[in-house]
Amino acid sequence: MTALPLLAMLFFAVIHSLMATMGFKNRIAALVGRRVYEGFYRLFYNVVSVIIFLPVPLAIILSPSTILWHIPAPWVFLGALVQVASIIALLAALLQTDVLRFAGIRQALAYLNGEPLPLPPEKLQTSGMYALVRHPLYLFGLFILWPVPVMSDTYLSFAAAATLYLFIGSRLEERRLLAEHGASYHAYRERVPWMLPWPRPVTPRANENMP
Repeated sequence: MTALPLLAMLFFAVIHSLMATMGFKNRIAALVGRRVYEGFYRLFYNVVSVIIFLPVPLAIILSPSTILWHIPAPWVFLGALVQVASIIALLAALLQTDVLRFAGIRQALAYLNGEPLPLPPEKLQTSGMYALVRHPLYLFGLFILWPVPVMSDTYLSFAAAATLYLFIGSRLEERRLLAEHGASYHAYRERVPWMLPWPRPVTPRANENMP
């Protein structure tokens, strides 16, 4: 199993994670000023994330690989159906959020228009796809990632590393959401499963058991 995709994915994961830490963010804010930071950091973060991810598919393409398996017909069509359905579901989950804010465009426009920054906290999403699992973007991303018609050792190494990073990222995101939303997110986390949509047993509240 070639190491080049793993190294490219490791490079992406380290830089991407570093840029998401509060220490790094505070240093950028101190360097450019708080208002500039609030207006442009999210957009900067997304642009840099795309750039540092580009070596990953390039490494997969350029690395020598061995085919591990093919998905035969008719199962290959089922895999393609899963991927298409997952792309649609991922877009639906993304559209439940403030897409312009997610991209960093809304913050940049607020800065350019002289509007107050930072923006008000975004509403916690708990309905739609977010009532199924707490991290639908990651879940459907995995359903897009894995059912490929031809699996090589090179792609398998990338997919395994990307899956691990998504799992770690979801835990880090949970910490941020818990700090941001407090009791609301704690109650949501108790009610809705993490990334696999297994139903949870309903736990009665203490006052509901009282006579």
